[in-house]
Amino acid sequence: MAKRVLVVEDNELNLKLFCDLLRAHGFAAEPVRDGREAVARARAVRPDLVIMDIQMPHVTGDRLIPELKADPDLAHVPVMAVTAYAGREDEERIRAAGADAYVSKPIGLARFVEAVRTLV
Repeated sequence: MAKRVLVVEDNELNLKLFCDLLRAHGFAAEPVRDGREAVARARAVRPDLVIMDIQMPHVTGDRLIPELKADPDLAHVPVMAVTAYAGREDEERIRAAGADAYVSKPIGLARFVEAVRTLV
């Protein structure tokens, strides 16, 4: 059975790219366009991995990650943060929020798939 990956990304082009890339590599991709729906969708889907954009309208990824990690049913699910932020302080802040991996945009396709495979 294919590993399920919940992709939380507000940018439609990035969402399509990530989902298409995951599907091409044998993963079942579950898109979420609005961060406000991320935790509920994670509870419903029970993903093997969450790919979380950090900079989104309404709610930021670094606010959602601790919420995912606080849920006993989701705490074990690794989270890969994807962001245009590239500073060392940003990475430290995002990892402190509970992210298991950090990938900065623009994303190299091979690096993206490698990071996903490492986490699932």
